[in-house]
Amino acid sequence: MSQNSPADPKRRPRIGRNGAVALICGGVFLGMIGAAYASVPLYRVFCQATGYGGTVRKAETAPGQVLGETLLVRFDTNVRNLPWDFAAEQTDQTVKIGETKVALFKVTNHSDRPVTARAVFNVAPEQAGVYFRKLSCFCFSDQTVAAHATVEMPVLYFVDPKYAQDFETKGGKVLTLSYTFFPATDVKPAQAQAKVAPKAG
Repeated sequence: MSQNSPADPKRRPRIGRNGAVALICGGVFLGMIGAAYASVPLYRVFCQATGYGGTVRKAETAPGQVLGETLLVRFDTNVRNLPWDFAAEQTDQTVKIGETKVALFKVTNHSDRPVTARAVFNVAPEQAGVYFRKLSCFCFSDQTVAAHATVEMPVLYFVDPKYAQDFETKGGKVLTLSYTFFPATDVKPAQAQAKVAPKAG
């Protein structure tokens, strides 16, 4: 009988160990996938809280100080897999550091049904993200636009005066605020219908 015969009792423990190793590796692999998916929303929350990676932070109140120094804020708009036109009503704005400004955006839904989407956003250069603050913005919630409707979406923002003190940002004169809308795939049709934004002029 061959030494490598499956009936050889010396091989059985090795087979058992190999199976256990395979199960452990499979469990670790699945755990890593789960952690990767879980890390996406956690990373987004972290970025919004800290401004890391150019992510804009939400503010509760406007600053009490307005500096004489001005910045040029440019606006960039994009959509991914949506039947929408999305554009800023102004290509740029000149704003004093610490001054509260309103920027207007417009969305038109060209489909025959309500569509719900979410906007992600960032600021370039990314070092400025921590100082670009929004008091109100459509990007912090899902937006549902009715079939063939056009809606206006305002953003109320300011640049924190600390921008002018940070050695990485002071002296910078141009910022770009960029938005990209993606479909909100976890919204059910009935929910979308209930939240349809009114038609604007």
